[in-house]
Amino acid sequence: MDDSQHRQAPPQAGAADAAGTGPDTQHADSQHPDGKPKRSRGRRGGRGRGRGRAKTDPSAQTPATPMEGSPEAAGQAGAASALAHPAPAEAQPAAAPKARSRGRGRGGKPSEDQAAQDAPLPQAAKQPRAPKVSKEAKEPKEGAESKKKHNKKMFIGVLPGELVEVVLTEESAVQEYFVEMLHQAKTKGNIYKGYIHNIDAALQAAFINYGAERNGFLQIDEVHPEYYQGSYPLKKGARYPLIQKVLKPGQEILVQAVKEPTGKKGAFVTSYLSLPGRYFVYTLGRDQQGVSRKIEDEKERERLKSCIDQIGPPEGVGLIVRTAGIGRAKTELVRDYKFLHRLWGEIKKKAQTEKPPALVYKELELAVRAARDYLTPDVSEVWVDDPETFEQIRDYVALAFPKSPNMVKLHSDHDKTMWERFGLTRQVEQIYSREVTLPSGGRLVFDHTEALTSVDINSGKIGGEQSFAKMAQKTNMEAAEEIVRQLKLRDIGGQIVIDFIEMKDPKHCRDVEKVVKQAMKNDRARTDVSNISPFGLMELVRQRLGSSAISVSTEPCPCCGGTGIRRNLEWQALQAMKTIHRLLRRPGCPNPLQMPLGQELAIYMLNNKRELLTEMGARVDKRVEIVVDTKLA
Repeated sequence: MDDSQHRQAPPQAGAADAAGTGPDTQHADSQHPDGKPKRSRGRRGGRGRGRGRAKTDPSAQTPATPMEGSPEAAGQAGAASALAHPAPAEAQPAAAPKARSRGRGRGGKPSEDQAAQDAPLPQAAKQPRAPKVSKEAKEPKEGAESKKKHNKKMFIGVLPGELVEVVLTEESAVQEYFVEMLHQAKTKGNIYKGYIHNIDAALQAAFINYGAERNGFLQIDEVHPEYYQGSYPLKKGARYPLIQKVLKPGQEILVQAVKEPTGKKGAFVTSYLSLPGRYFVYTLGRDQQGVSRKIEDEKERERLKSCIDQIGPPEGVGLIVRTAGIGRAKTELVRDYKFLHRLWGEIKKKAQTEKPPALVYKELELAVRAARDYLTPDVSEVWVDDPETFEQIRDYVALAFPKSPNMVKLHSDHDKTMWERFGLTRQVEQIYSREVTLPSGGRLVFDHTEALTSVDINSGKIGGEQSFAKMAQKTNMEAAEEIVRQLKLRDIGGQIVIDFIEMKDPKHCRDVEKVVKQAMKNDRARTDVSNISPFGLMELVRQRLGSSAISVSTEPCPCCGGTGIRRNLEWQALQAMKTIHRLLRRPGCPNPLQMPLGQELAIYMLNNKRELLTEMGARVDKRVEIVVDTKLA
């Protein structure tokens, strides 16, 4: 499938959907586990029983803000608005009260400590019921889990004026990696004033000249009706008019890049603009109001919707609450909205005076975007190796997270890099490898083609399994989690086909599918996952968030042209011999005949074909000389 023709959801919705990752923390439930309150026993028939009630104080738990951001939702607005108005730290869950057991005794009310430990039995035949543990008693376990979730770190490596690298880790394992070389012009998130270069009626799309090397690709469903010219009666059953009827070459248009150019394809652009802030995505052209689907708590969703209603954005402006807005006060939300509203006014004013093609809004650099979009309360430390960037991030954290002033740390050890200090070098280098090794010895092999990416799973040297079925399931379960992690690390988008080891048991197939779909929930990109087919193949589609580290730092091999293979030296030597044979028979052949070859091939021929070269020259009374040419591969 051609990437440029692949339909995407509107950028506004995409920004909101990708505004956070990971399941939101659920509110603690203070009711009895069976849903009914405990009933104390009263006096019946003259018999008295001691009453020991389990007294618990329900504690509300504020959901922690999950991992934030879609690079698609990145923009100057968020960082500036966050710096303009500080955000209070996330509320911490209250300490869970100690659950108390109900005891039985004779002749009065026993102390609760005694009832909980060794209350006497009224009858030998009757055994005491197991004490029912309230959900508050389970909260320490949840607290431990919460602590584990906080073991996330961010590392920002900067070569001033040249390179920015961002690594996100959890439990010391690299989860996401972003790289940006500053000499490469970034277009995603930028807003341009361009003009229509030409219209393709067959594709129902226009090509927009916005100042880049290749024109942007604008589909009819990404054209706002305000740009339509003339009448456009819709045909029966059609959602959009014919693009050649409503747009004209040379027409000026304001567009935003939502996908970077890849290969020979230009950027994918839209006329439905969006500006991301700290708590909102401010959308133009679609006055939809909503809350990110990552926010699952219904009470919080209703509160945030109520705040949007009170803000009352003007007609044609939409607001979508990002996951960072969870628990934020109305005043903070209003400040963020006002900043975005002012920013849009400045962009609109600039667009009216510029001549196309022109840039009217530029995206921030990676280091600042990372702090705004990925720095959330579940990140415990931020390490930066550049003093100037360190100051910027520290100032931002002081405003956004005032209770964590020491979160940002400067790496100043010049004897080793930050990657070496924290053991990240090998993990980062593995991103560029074709093969990835699984814990039990299996291997993943990634191959990229023009149409799709294929992932093959090999069992490797897994030992100790009783049967092929168990081995296949074990390898596929490990591969399922690692593949999802690698898709995020490499930012692989488009069509992806995974070739699992054959599993004959349908239950094993369902287990592997469940692992993939569960792991995909923590992916910021939009994804669509199929079930495993009878041939052992799983297909999935993943949104490409930006330029991957591989695409910006690699190029096709000049020897193989990107195929990964080349003709061997014997074949190359024979082709050179054919050329020499032809030249020797040509009238006017010089003596000696000099044949320029690359160094590797020249050495091979002198070592293996010297006698044949001598014989070929002797037949026509000529001498053949092999000359090394360093310019030849």
